Amino acid sequence: MRIGITYDLRQDYLDLGYGEEETAEFDQTGTIEAIEHALQSFGFATDRIGNIWNLTNRLADGDRWDLVFNIAEGLRGIGREAQVPALLDAYDIPYTFSDPLVLALTLHKGMTKRVLRDLGIPTPDFVEVQSMRDVNQVNLPYPLFAKPIAEGTGKGVTPASKIHNLDELRRECDYLLATYKQPVLVETFLPGREFTVGIVGTGMEARSVGVIEVILNSSAEQHAYSYINKEQCEELVQYVPVDDEQSRQAVDISLATWCGLGCRDAGRVDVRVDANGLPNVMEVNPLAGIHPEHSDLPIICTIYGITYRELFEMILQSAMQRVTASTLIDYTVKPQEAVLESCRPLF
Repeated sequence: MRIGITYDLRQDYLDLGYGEEETAEFDQTGTIEAIEHALQSFGFATDRIGNIWNLTNRLADGDRWDLVFNIAEGLRGIGREAQVPALLDAYDIPYTFSDPLVLALTLHKGMTKRVLRDLGIPTPDFVEVQSMRDVNQVNLPYPLFAKPIAEGTGKGVTPASKIHNLDELRRECDYLLATYKQPVLVETFLPGREFTVGIVGTGMEARSVGVIEVILNSSAEQHAYSYINKEQCEELVQYVPVDDEQSRQAVDISLATWCGLGCRDAGRVDVRVDANGLPNVMEVNPLAGIHPEHSDLPIICTIYGITYRELFEMILQSAMQRVTASTLIDYTVKPQEAVLESCRPLF
């Protein structure tokens, strides 16, 4: 069975002149090597495809795969994470993780929150600032929190993201609008504990692999799991396994979010506690980072005694349910079959 790997390599974009923060969500070579090694450990033949431009050329040349392991974030547009899955759907090629609808929805934090409200899942009140004219329409109690509406990896999040008055709100919105060329999400600041919930599986088979509390060290940027804090997490952040009432509530609303939005295979939900002690969903990450040591989902697994290979086992078990006999390619010389039986449930 042949598995292609789609991804955006950070160095490729740095070589094209893009900056460090612009490429923050893209992957290092070490991540791709770790993915390839994990897949090959099950007996799969792997093929590094790369970004959507490479994928487009390969498809045009007639290349096909039994499954694509997709972690491509995309470069441009609100729907950038959905581009590779949409192209694979057009060619009827199965792939890991969520579909184009989920990836486009969850990248847009405002739209995600609208759906969460409809599902009855707690999330902070918010306003979308499309231009500086909208700042005067923000009618939420201070403190507030402002961030780009469609970024990840903490991009655009700094200590200045916590807003105490109208002047700060105007200044931060002006900066974010000019810098990121997209609307700004302004929401009620959540003053309590912050959790990240790791999830594997799809639909009714989804389950948590662990929940950690994100605790900022005294030397970290305060008030938020910011871009700097994430980039330097080894020095600035503590990840603590927790099992108490609030963390269990965080797991419950995270699973409700995962299933309600239709997320698949594996990812994370970020939760923070409001002034009344109630966990609220901040963001959904259905295309979570998967570096074995630096990304939150593998970090959660490691803390809870789940190896990197076992995480892949669970991802593949979920994704393989979408691989049917009709989609398998009949190779003249078949690689060693990576038997689905080896992808056994761990929990």
